[in-house]
Amino acid sequence: MAAISDPPKILLVDDEERFRTTLRKMLTAQGLAVTAAGSGPEALEELRNHAYDVILLDIRMPGMDGLETLTQIKKLRPDTEVIMLTGHASVDLALEINKRGGYDYLLKPCPLEEILLKIDAAFERKLTRQKRTLGGEG
Repeated sequence: MAAISDPPKILLVDDEERFRTTLRKMLTAQGLAVTAAGSGPEALEELRNHAYDVILLDIRMPGMDGLETLTQIKKLRPDTEVIMLTGHASVDLALEINKRGGYDYLLKPCPLEEILLKIDAAFERKLTRQKRTLGGEG
């Protein structure tokens, strides 16, 4: 089990290579361990081989979109927190993300500080849930 001081392991999933590369560099510079994937299927393959704490997932991607990818992620790794990235937020979208088990969403482009706060909050929620599970409820 990871120590509390370990940074969360992040998987960044976005089909826009420039955005993906830039955000990965920015997050890595903040001390986070970030792996990038360019599509939903690529992200799912990565998840079959490695566990992540938080996934930053673009909604609009060709082929398998972010919502379908989110559904598959939750089947594969239900304890992973997923933050959706979108350029077009709506109440319906927020409800759909929540229904499929997503943690929250961020509007693109988004200030780095806001992304970091969301990652911290999602990671904290995951750790809290793990402690409760390990604490032996029931």
